[in-house]
Amino acid sequence: MTGLSPPAGIKPLVDDESKRPRVITPFPALKLTDLSMFQGEHKESLYWGTYRPQVYFRVRARTPQSLVAGLMWLGAKDGNHVMRHFCENSKDLKSFGWREHNGRDFGRQELFEQDMILETSFVKSKEGSLGYGGDWSIRINVKNIGLNDEVKRSVHLFFYVADEGDNVVSLGRDVLELKESSLLASGSRSDVGNWQMHLKSQNHLETHYCGFKKPDIVNLSDLVQKNLSVQEKNSGRLQLSDTSEDSPNMYVFQVSTTTQSTIDISFVSGIREETSNMEERILSLTGLPLSSLLEEKHIAFEAKFKDCFNLSENLDSETLVAGKAAIGNMLGGIGYFYGQSKIHVPPSPLPKSEDDFLLYWPAELYTAVPSRPVFPRGFLWDEGFHQLLIWRWDVHITLDIVGHWLDLMNINGWIPREQVLGDEALSKMPKEYVVQYPSNGNPPTLLLVIRDLINGIRTEKFNEAERDEILSFLDRAFVRLDAWFQWFNTSQKGKEMGSYFWHGRDSVTNRELNPQSLSSGLDDYPRASHPSDDERHVDLRCWMYLAADCMNSITEFMGKKDRLVTEDYSSTVKLLSDFNLLNQMHYDHDHGAYLDFGNHTEKVRLIWKEVIAEDGSVSRVLVRETFGKPELRLVPHIGYVSFFPFMFRIIPPDSSILDKQLDLISSRNIVWSDYGLLSLAKNSSLYMKYNAEHEAPYWRGAIWMNMNYMILSSLHHYSIVDGPYSSKARTIYEELRSNLIRNVVSNYNQTGYIWEHYDQTKGTGEGARVFTGWSALILLIMSEEYPLF
Repeated sequence: MTGLSPPAGIKPLVDDESKRPRVITPFPALKLTDLSMFQGEHKESLYWGTYRPQVYFRVRARTPQSLVAGLMWLGAKDGNHVMRHFCENSKDLKSFGWREHNGRDFGRQELFEQDMILETSFVKSKEGSLGYGGDWSIRINVKNIGLNDEVKRSVHLFFYVADEGDNVVSLGRDVLELKESSLLASGSRSDVGNWQMHLKSQNHLETHYCGFKKPDIVNLSDLVQKNLSVQEKNSGRLQLSDTSEDSPNMYVFQVSTTTQSTIDISFVSGIREETSNMEERILSLTGLPLSSLLEEKHIAFEAKFKDCFNLSENLDSETLVAGKAAIGNMLGGIGYFYGQSKIHVPPSPLPKSEDDFLLYWPAELYTAVPSRPVFPRGFLWDEGFHQLLIWRWDVHITLDIVGHWLDLMNINGWIPREQVLGDEALSKMPKEYVVQYPSNGNPPTLLLVIRDLINGIRTEKFNEAERDEILSFLDRAFVRLDAWFQWFNTSQKGKEMGSYFWHGRDSVTNRELNPQSLSSGLDDYPRASHPSDDERHVDLRCWMYLAADCMNSITEFMGKKDRLVTEDYSSTVKLLSDFNLLNQMHYDHDHGAYLDFGNHTEKVRLIWKEVIAEDGSVSRVLVRETFGKPELRLVPHIGYVSFFPFMFRIIPPDSSILDKQLDLISSRNIVWSDYGLLSLAKNSSLYMKYNAEHEAPYWRGAIWMNMNYMILSSLHHYSIVDGPYSSKARTIYEELRSNLIRNVVSNYNQTGYIWEHYDQTKGTGEGARVFTGWSALILLIMSEEYPLF
């Protein structure tokens, strides 16, 4: 369990640790994040970063109560002023995102407002700093869009600094007339010592401020807007009040300027009374020295991008720009979170209340996120796909992130699938999705990464030091991975030997056309119409094969067979790779496809029904009507789930079933399109059908990059192994790869975004913007880097 103290106001669940419910008891093993490789220089080098992905720009430290700095600005919408702060999934901004980011000490982002560009750059420097984590600087460039450089428009920026630890922040003496003195604010903290924040600019600036004393910064933008509204009403001017509450722990600085301006803000720490080089440190982080440092980091990013991904020289410049945005946004979207997950309490006869949950232990999570505006938090199955990309850039960041996730394991071997940690994350989440269910899993994609790292060692992709660190990590991780496998192998096991099913489907609802399977990650993908314990899910069976095979590889590779291992992984691999048994359970000869099994009927539909409330009012709701008796059978829906045995290469390369799989993949009547493979076959009865009144189709036709990447990976595999269908696999592989790259790059060029999923008929980006996330796997598709099995 973490050694950090619980946040103020949170009481222990029980006074006696021994009476703590198992579901909220940490796994009893040494934490991975306490390994020596994550201490010292590594930990300090990652201390400061752009670790708040849900806002357009903010810097914080990897500590629960950090000093935080960030940026807001006034934009326009429908003729009114709006405060831009939290990332939004809307057309209000033409586009935004990191163009470059190295995950450690440099990033450059562009935000396209209606008629201007805000370019925000972040860079760190340890030179001359005595503070933990070093000094850092922010550059804000404000540029015109489509206007002559001589034409300038007014811009109102709001830069803030806040201390989450409630330490007092002091105001600079001459904030209202920043001429000789550039000091904005200062303070002192136990982690970085005495610190100062300075502003420098060659442009004319008008500055105002307001100070607040608040327990958190969740509603900071609302406080600023309220202050501005009062001032505008009283004085007719859009400016902050130049006032402060007593003993403030946060200040907001309004910097009014015009387009074609550059503003540098530097942070220096570890300041001592005898320090004599303060001016030198500030100068090195602003003006021309900062320009040189940013250029140096830009050149290094370009060189590392080329070295890591070794892209073909035949790729055009537009494709390369999209590829850089993929890795830049992936790394720039890494966040640090701290808090307590809410865990569902099993039903009891006691009256229900809003607090029917238990609090997990206070924990920190360092993780990439799927999408800054829509999903700015940790998702367990997404993270494995994220790390397939990140380890190729910086394996130490990958090990650190995977370690944080595995440290969230409870004593049962369960990890909450979605991490909503801290007040800010909670404020952006619908209440019904916050609580996590300890009976529900999520695909163990972290094992994809671990398997990849082992294969990387075998193929000598790492130097000796990296190899030793990976082995040290695996040695400590093994007991947790073993427990994770056992949790899956017991809690998700089906009635038949070698069968599994995702728990968590609602068997009593009549509000869904096909009850969702959120734990599978494929949400509304069609399963058996009537959920039951008789279900057999082919995708989970394949995930369990991967998990067993990965664990078997670790035991063989690291010589752990003589140790106490709870599972005979080689026997489990043999069982789950038994091709005949797989076919008996899941193969449908009529469709030539692998299918789920369960209590199912195709005769279901949504109909409108009048419902009378207790007060006598009448409303119309959509409810499911079943007009045919369900029976135990294979579920006749072809889509991504059908291709899991293909993705995990269980099908022998000389099998005629492989030929039929290739036919299904390449059929325009099934899942093939000019933009990628559809999630559900066009001839499925649920293709593009709403699941409920307000649940648009999600995994019922749209093109998703993670599954396309996995299928493409296996097409590549079957194209290079000996077999009668290798040439056919190669032809399909090359066309699918070309289609995916062309469509993602085209969308990026048109919209400035990589998207959550793509339309099944037009290829247009849909869902969450800046989904870089697993859609960033397009970069690995460009470089033809695929996981080995």
